[in-house]
Amino acid sequence: MVRGLLCAALLFVTFTSRAETWPDKDWAKGTPIEGPAVDALNTYAFPTRDDATRQGIRTDALLVIRDGEIIYERYAAPTTARTPHLTWSISKSLMASVLGVAYGDNRFKLTDPVACFYPPMKQHPAVTMADLLHWASGLDWQESYEVAPLKSSVVAMLYTRGRHDMAEFAADTDSFSAPGKAFRYSSGDSNLLSAALKGMLGHKAYMSYPWDALFKPLGIHHATWETDADETFVASSYAYLTARDLARVGLLMARDGRWGAQQLLPKAWVDFNRQPFDAYKAGQDEAVPGGHWWLNREVQGAARPWPDAPADTFAALGHWGQALYVLPDEHLVIVRYGDDRDGSYRHNELLKRVLAAVQP
Repeated sequence: MVRGLLCAALLFVTFTSRAETWPDKDWAKGTPIEGPAVDALNTYAFPTRDDATRQGIRTDALLVIRDGEIIYERYAAPTTARTPHLTWSISKSLMASVLGVAYGDNRFKLTDPVACFYPPMKQHPAVTMADLLHWASGLDWQESYEVAPLKSSVVAMLYTRGRHDMAEFAADTDSFSAPGKAFRYSSGDSNLLSAALKGMLGHKAYMSYPWDALFKPLGIHHATWETDADETFVASSYAYLTARDLARVGLLMARDGRWGAQQLLPKAWVDFNRQPFDAYKAGQDEAVPGGHWWLNREVQGAARPWPDAPADTFAALGHWGQALYVLPDEHLVIVRYGDDRDGSYRHNELLKRVLAAVQP
């Protein structure tokens, strides 16, 4: 009996030690995965690259972290392990994590009207911070790029009449719904969150806050985040990180906001990020929205968006195939950067092949 208890204790200690590996200046290297399933993963993620027409799957980077250690890493030139890659809309989830630090410091409540921090939103006084985080501001936003660029709110915000002050452009949008009642994916909502954070902190503290609050504590020293002309971080689109640095954010989220001995994000904040927005209707988007993260959850009887991945999988996703996947029960963090232009890449297919490759 004593021997059995001792063995169980030793197994628990061993498991805890693996699960609590943290990157220091760089990630530890685990046992590399290999075998036919890895070959199948490579075949899917890194087919012969068509740079002339930009057709097909065009993976720039694929990184798999298990139990805090790198077990798979591959890049396609010119991207390398040292390349800060444009994350596109992964920036939205990064802003959610930055806001989580401010939330833990009691800078705001989810029920606070955005107008408390950003006066141009006084024309929409009922919109709360939670509404923006759910992409449920009720603002009549058109999030389209190549399909209908002349009618696109996001193209106008990023590239034409809204580019100098993106949050103000979003605030000047008419409403189509009461706030908090309907999901409509909006890069405008994300940039309003960024402007609200600036209002909470003041301009000087705001300009270094993503680094002071999130990046430096995680050991991320080479992130770039562009601003608009009003010096508001473009939270919708323009953060750049290496794959290894983005994986640090994934590990933070996988471990409920804890980084080593520090609870960097309140667990309640991470729980909010991972809770489906209750007014979301199945099929409105490629995954289920949480608090500025995407979830692999069943809603209204509809199947999970990524049926071959566990239900607790969640992700930060960006244009042209950028993805940070977090699989807590599998102890996995996956970063995938790409330059996909034709929509052929599938999240579920990559997740299925990674899960097959990591099986003992």
